[in-house]
Amino acid sequence: MSQAEGGVITSAFILLFYLVFYGFLTAMFTLTMWVMLQTVSDHTPKYQDRLATPGLMIRPKTENLDVIVNVSDTESWDQHVQKLNKFLEPYNDSIQAQKNDVCRPGRYYEQPDNGVLNYPKRACQFNRTQLGDCSGIGDPTHYGYSTGQPCVFIKMNRVINFYAGANQSMNVTCVGKRDEDAENLGSFVMFPANGNIDLMYFPYYGKKFHVNYTQPLVAVKFLNVTPNVEVNVECRINAANIATDDERDKFAGRVAFKLRINKT
Repeated sequence: MSQAEGGVITSAFILLFYLVFYGFLTAMFTLTMWVMLQTVSDHTPKYQDRLATPGLMIRPKTENLDVIVNVSDTESWDQHVQKLNKFLEPYNDSIQAQKNDVCRPGRYYEQPDNGVLNYPKRACQFNRTQLGDCSGIGDPTHYGYSTGQPCVFIKMNRVINFYAGANQSMNVTCVGKRDEDAENLGSFVMFPANGNIDLMYFPYYGKKFHVNYTQPLVAVKFLNVTPNVEVNVECRINAANIATDDERDKFAGRVAFKLRINKT
């Protein structure tokens, strides 16, 4: 055998070795991924340790959580109105009646699998009309933004399989953060009454299971905020199993935002 022929054979063996070696690695990686995926649910996150306490957020969604309204400048508040129109559309009574159930208030709407996949989960109706003067239905004041009495909506972030309230009633309350804020905040009304959030909207089973879920809202209509002054507002959920005093997490069970009504 010539030296050239020996070199060709050696190269062929090296190529074959690497083909077999990388083929084996690919097969091992594929098998490992397949085994791992068998332990992961398509519907429920495997780890939720960072979501033990739900936070609160506001709508309209704004940069830095600042709600600034210039009553005489339509453009300053029309963006808020458009965002709220889109946000509240799924809550229209007709859509809720078509997609969701009329549930019994005061108790959780549990839908266990009992060994058989119960999918999709049904959701309880939260009708837009429950938001009263903040529903925006037939409202010439555009959620109060055109008159300097704006509505701000509070919602709780979703946490899968979380039984909010620990089987006790719960509600949202709002205050001025400092003494001067409390004075400038003035009076306000809440919808539903007293900022109540009913147990029937829990637990939440996840986006793929709870396909038509619309989370409950609390609307706050500020009636006489001192104009041309920045007011710091904090709203929090009062629930037996939701802590709101964790200084390491400013959004745990609460939300703070700035409200300013400019009038000329």
